[in-house]
Amino acid sequence: MRNKSVILFLFLLFIPAILSSQNKLRVYGYVIDPDNRSIESANVHIENSSIFTSTNRNGYYELDTDISDSAVIVFSMLGYQSLQHTLFPTPRGVIHISVELQPITHQIRDIEVVALRRQTGTMDYLSQNGLRLMPNTSGGIESFLITMSGVSQTNELSSQYNVRGGNFDENIVYVNGIEVYRPLLIRSGQQEGLSFINPDMVSNVGFSAGGFEAMYGDKMSSVLDITYKRPEQFESSLSLSLLGASAYVATAGKRFTQMHGFRYKTSEYLLGTLDTKGEYSPAFVDYQTSLTYQLAEKWNLSFLGNFSQNSYRFVPRERETSFGTYSTPLNLTIFYEGQERDLFRTAFGALTLSNTPNKHLKINFLASAYYTNENETYDILGEYTFSEVKTDAKNPEDKIGAPLGIGKSHEHARNRLKASVVSLGHSGEYQSGYNLLKWGFNVNYETISDQINEWEWRDSAGYSLPYSDKSVDLLYNLKSLNKLNSIRTTGYAQYSFKKNTGIGYLALTGGLRANAWTFNRELLVSPRFSVAIVPPWEKDFTFRFATGVYYQSPFYKEVRDTVADKFGNISVQLNENIRAQRSLHFVLAGDYYFRAWGRPFKFTAETYLKLADRVESYSVDNVRIRYSGQNDAEAYTAGLDLKLFGELVPGVDSWLNFSLMSSRENLLADVVQKPIIDANGAIESYQTVYPGWMPRPNEQRYVFSMMFQDYLPNNPKYKLQLKMIFSDGLPFGAPHNELYRAAFRTPAYRRVDIGASRVLASGKDRILDKAWLKHVKNIWLNLEVLNLMDFKNVNSYYWVTVVSGIQYATPNYLTGRQFNLKLIVDFK
Repeated sequence: MRNKSVILFLFLLFIPAILSSQNKLRVYGYVIDPDNRSIESANVHIENSSIFTSTNRNGYYELDTDISDSAVIVFSMLGYQSLQHTLFPTPRGVIHISVELQPITHQIRDIEVVALRRQTGTMDYLSQNGLRLMPNTSGGIESFLITMSGVSQTNELSSQYNVRGGNFDENIVYVNGIEVYRPLLIRSGQQEGLSFINPDMVSNVGFSAGGFEAMYGDKMSSVLDITYKRPEQFESSLSLSLLGASAYVATAGKRFTQMHGFRYKTSEYLLGTLDTKGEYSPAFVDYQTSLTYQLAEKWNLSFLGNFSQNSYRFVPRERETSFGTYSTPLNLTIFYEGQERDLFRTAFGALTLSNTPNKHLKINFLASAYYTNENETYDILGEYTFSEVKTDAKNPEDKIGAPLGIGKSHEHARNRLKASVVSLGHSGEYQSGYNLLKWGFNVNYETISDQINEWEWRDSAGYSLPYSDKSVDLLYNLKSLNKLNSIRTTGYAQYSFKKNTGIGYLALTGGLRANAWTFNRELLVSPRFSVAIVPPWEKDFTFRFATGVYYQSPFYKEVRDTVADKFGNISVQLNENIRAQRSLHFVLAGDYYFRAWGRPFKFTAETYLKLADRVESYSVDNVRIRYSGQNDAEAYTAGLDLKLFGELVPGVDSWLNFSLMSSRENLLADVVQKPIIDANGAIESYQTVYPGWMPRPNEQRYVFSMMFQDYLPNNPKYKLQLKMIFSDGLPFGAPHNELYRAAFRTPAYRRVDIGASRVLASGKDRILDKAWLKHVKNIWLNLEVLNLMDFKNVNSYYWVTVVSGIQYATPNYLTGRQFNLKLIVDFK
């Protein structure tokens, strides 16, 4: 019945596509030059009317006009000869016209225009076309980012992502040049709310997967550089869906501009598809504001503020998970008592004073503060039965066979953490001709205090695990009562040179970054260099190379070292001897620009090598990362990223990515005594084993991702967005077992999300002439099918140990297929 309702809804949604006015004409196409290159910002208008538009960076344009007899469309661009074309009505109401404009003179084309559409560094600026309508569960821009080459994700409930074998903590995020932080106690995607970035307020998105410049901070994997809008007029929007809501408003005056964004998210609807049933009550809210004020002709003051609250309450009732193989199917059933209550509050504010003394010099002064208060509390008692499954049973009630194990578990936590970061900084840049100099200096005062008390008791067949005939031991326990006050000082200077030379367009960037932290008394110096060349060939190529030393400067989780006493109680001590992890990057890339079917495309191949030492080993459970607290490993990551980007459909960007990767680590002094078992099951002797190189926790040997956008040619008000990810599973192993910590892999992560959108009203539609709709600009309706193929992806494993010591890995499955309906209204 549900499927019939969905089909009926889609039928009613799309049936008007066949109805189009014979007086309306849609014209679209490309404007190119004699070298088959796109002409950006070319003017396209209907003669003797006010209907006009301009081409985008790919030379694409589209406009709508009313036509009864004929009309003349004019194409023009400074430095090119104008061109005219006569339009006549067509039965379909759609005309495709692509033109080639001839230059007025034979002067060498302006290299600055070419640079706008090329990547001459490691920072790639992403198109946001279709971002608002893209189907996603997190509601953030990260769902858009994970379709990029080198980026992967294996948990749709989280906004975190992995880049080229690194973990979440190795990615740095900037908003308006200010580093932003994420909560520290988050351990599952269910707890995680909204990311800091508000998509409604975003103007530019820059992303680098490695080899980034010295101006970007001390992380080893990636940089996400977000620039918020500076509104030029009033704009506003409202969005409502089954997963939350958002509101945005912006105004602009002569000297003052303001933006305000509010977001609300609830994942209760999604969590209902998990194996663990119960009462899920997640509520996540976020408010942001961005204000700018022009103090004088050359002075500007801006403020960025944010407050967010993640509230999560969970009362589990039962869980039933079937797994295993066809020959040995298994079942785990758990009945629960207790609940979990979590509350995470964060506040952030940044004030920036900018001055432009002359056209060459820009300087900024920055003051910011970040505060987080995190509380995680739970007491959950579970009684489980672990059984075989009878596949030949006809009655469903008879499918559960004899139990292989029964037991109880009790999980308890009272975790509290407070952290604050107060920052003062200065940055500037000076440009003269082909030369650009950038510099910056920052001082952070960091205060972090935690009070951790968590433990787990587990019983199997009446015996506490781990079993002892002398005492009742806990399976796991952890205590921490620490406070850390420190000062972190960073600075950078970098020089860039860009010029059209005899060997082509050349772009060079070199820089030096320094970092000093009072906690471990360590000074880090990081040289970085990149070069790009655009050779003057008939074929359109760009080649890039980048290298540098990158440090993962510890923040807090990395310095937590665990120490066990003689009774097995584990406490946390802060390791003052910890050193920043270090990685040497080599990135070699090439871009090939071409046109196919009259449309622009770009093919990119990028190979990389990362050699790391002073590495901290870690384990990942859901989204919680547990570090060893010691520089106890060395590692390397090598791979190849391939990407095809272009307009598979005119005027709309789509892309395909395929990545191959090998990421390995070697634990230093990892000597393991492996027991040798005799025929009677007794330990006969021990064998010394050196595990050596093994897969890193985030090694995904292959990743294929795709973002495809389409629309109906006769009626572009109907759009479709398809997002697909197929990636290798992650390594995992039995807990507390160094020898087999990466002996297995989770199944491949597969996910397809699809969204169908319809513009209910826009532009000059008559319905918008009504008085109560006079301030409405657009109305969109979007139907999303999340996890279209209903794949059962595995997030992590719940380990069941029977009294004999045998451990069984029970998969924790992610969300199943769900439908989401979204309404978006833009105001004017």
